Amino acid sequence: MEEKEKKFLTVAPFQCAWRKDLKFREAGRGCVAFDAFAHNDVTLVFRENVGSQHYHYKRDNSPHYTVILGSHRNRRLKIEVDGKTEVDVEGIGLCCSSAFQSYWICVYDGLISIGKGRYPFQNLVFQWLDSNPNCSVRYVGLSSWDKHVGYRNVNVLPLPHNHMLLWKQVDSGEYEGQDNGEEELEDEQMDYEKWGIDNFLESWELSDMFFVVGGEERPVPAHKIILQASGNFPLSSSNEDDVQLKDVTYPILHALLQFIYTGHTQISESQLVSLWTLSLQFEVMPLVKQCGEIVERFKLNKKLFGPGSNVELSNPNSRPHCYTAFPFGLPIDVIKLKQLYSAGEYSDVNMYIEGHGLVAQPHRVILSLWSVPFAKMFTNGMSESSSSDVSLTDVSPEAFKIMLDFMYSGEISLEDSKDFGNLLLQLLLLADKFGVTLLYQECCKTLLECLSEESVCPILLAVSSFPSCKLIEETCKRKFATHFDYCTTASLDFILLDETTFCSIIQHQDLTVTSEERVLNAILRWCMGAKEWYGWEMVDKLLANSTPDLIFRERFQSLNELLPFVRFPLLPYHLLKKLGKSNLSKHIHVFDNLVREGISYVEFGLERAEGDRNIRFQYRRSSYKELQYICDGDSNGVLYFAGTSYGQHKWVNPVLSKRITITASSPTSRYTDPKSLVSRTYQGTCFAGPRMEHGNKYAWWMVDFGQDHQVYAYSRFVKLPFFWFIS
Repeated sequence: MEEKEKKFLTVAPFQCAWRKDLKFREAGRGCVAFDAFAHNDVTLVFRENVGSQHYHYKRDNSPHYTVILGSHRNRRLKIEVDGKTEVDVEGIGLCCSSAFQSYWICVYDGLISIGKGRYPFQNLVFQWLDSNPNCSVRYVGLSSWDKHVGYRNVNVLPLPHNHMLLWKQVDSGEYEGQDNGEEELEDEQMDYEKWGIDNFLESWELSDMFFVVGGEERPVPAHKIILQASGNFPLSSSNEDDVQLKDVTYPILHALLQFIYTGHTQISESQLVSLWTLSLQFEVMPLVKQCGEIVERFKLNKKLFGPGSNVELSNPNSRPHCYTAFPFGLPIDVIKLKQLYSAGEYSDVNMYIEGHGLVAQPHRVILSLWSVPFAKMFTNGMSESSSSDVSLTDVSPEAFKIMLDFMYSGEISLEDSKDFGNLLLQLLLLADKFGVTLLYQECCKTLLECLSEESVCPILLAVSSFPSCKLIEETCKRKFATHFDYCTTASLDFILLDETTFCSIIQHQDLTVTSEERVLNAILRWCMGAKEWYGWEMVDKLLANSTPDLIFRERFQSLNELLPFVRFPLLPYHLLKKLGKSNLSKHIHVFDNLVREGISYVEFGLERAEGDRNIRFQYRRSSYKELQYICDGDSNGVLYFAGTSYGQHKWVNPVLSKRITITASSPTSRYTDPKSLVSRTYQGTCFAGPRMEHGNKYAWWMVDFGQDHQVYAYSRFVKLPFFWFIS
């Protein structure tokens, strides 16, 4: 039965199945692959701990991710964070069906990757990065919405060794070279994952020393900084050295250099002792240890290797979760490498920044290892290829030094200072400029983790002109849209956004506002470039003694293009009437037409059936609390929310706590008790009796939620055409 359950499992509506084997090996990082069939809403929940069998993602208070495939009757993909929708997209090919289909979902430090097919990490169809990642999720729950869902072949898999495959969407942009090798540069950058120090193994490119091997005196090039960070070689600080190894054969030296440059090598059993001796001579201790251990094992078992067989030697990676790029995975002492860099030992280039003089003395091979643009600069015959001095302009010296530190250590060393955000942004743009892909990706991740309502505008202003920063730009736009009220009132920065960016935010599907009046005020303020807060009333007063072209200046045409994005028909009727009599309507033709349309929609319906299909007549996402009914007696209702002091305290009958007021058509009695109507144990014996009104009998309850409270009612799939304003 247990084996059968593992192969096939049916989950009932609003249930969640938790199996002990569905657990990530590492918190916050893992992949689940599965087959599923359902008419809609295949739902997976990722939590820190196992949940209840009757668990539903809308009712759980602990941090979690929820991924819903085929939401909204098989039309959309949703991702929720702690019960709040963060992603809601359609048309990405992740629909459910009546036959089993294969899917995979990977979570890596807040990066959620979703694919379709039997093979995980292939056929990626959607990715989303949580700007505030939950790195504690570990258990996987199989859930459903309102229909049964069948699961089978559910397995939790380890992540690929090179997890950078999951970060394809934040690849660094192309470097705009100054020669005719741009196509070659692009190819190399796209193949960056294969780019490593092994590309410089026995290469004369950027070499500053060579070995003379054997009786034939064969020259073998190498790089001083790499050798000295791996062992102790007899090298000087002069421009070029040669190390004589007349008693060593080329295969022995090749195996040594291959181990240093790649972290692994192989050699015949008969040559193992010679390699051991050479590595001991140059104090390449990881290789000495490897050779010594194998020699000792061979002494105990002479049949360990067959005649003529090769011995595999690999350097153990002490940082398995770090990048496989330099310097991890190599027998390089990172501390010694950084010391050599700090002291300027074996440096072959002087880096100058305009206005700041000499800022660093690094090594060409290290810069070229991380940056294809630097590699081209040093090898394609440019002036930097022959000169030891390189001058840079429009570069922050602080960010440049941090980038160099990253190249030597593989880690970002940023102090949490007051200027942290600005420095991180400069570092991001610098990494993009020089094509340091891994640094760029780390900066992207850190920047998105630190993204807040206060920083979203400055970041948008900085990255909007960089095509390679598309992910950050789109994330910032979404952050701005979901916190529209705050971002347009708490700061003046948004008026500096270009028209294209501001227009895309106004049209964003996740735009969340308390009212359309806020959208109108934001558009007017942006078009005025106002450095103080101006609502439409203030603009209306200014127009009494001025004209629109003087107030809005060069953005007057933009005003006419942006105003249609305000959903005037959704404004309160009394406000529409007020706007219709304003100077804005008198002086701005587009504004007047839109207000008239809104009034007609409210008064006469204006072909309401057609209007309901038009996005301008549909309510946006609200910044109010979403209370989604699941079943009778649950804790998701409006009255329950009021009874808990809006989520602040334990439940108390909201009539007794005076959070709401209830009036009935008949006088209060034991049969008509307002307290009973909203109690947790409502009985059907409580009812409102009839009364005569305008010659007719009516029976009703009236619920007053208090001043400034609004209730927006909608169904799961179709929004109902009404909006309650209750005060």
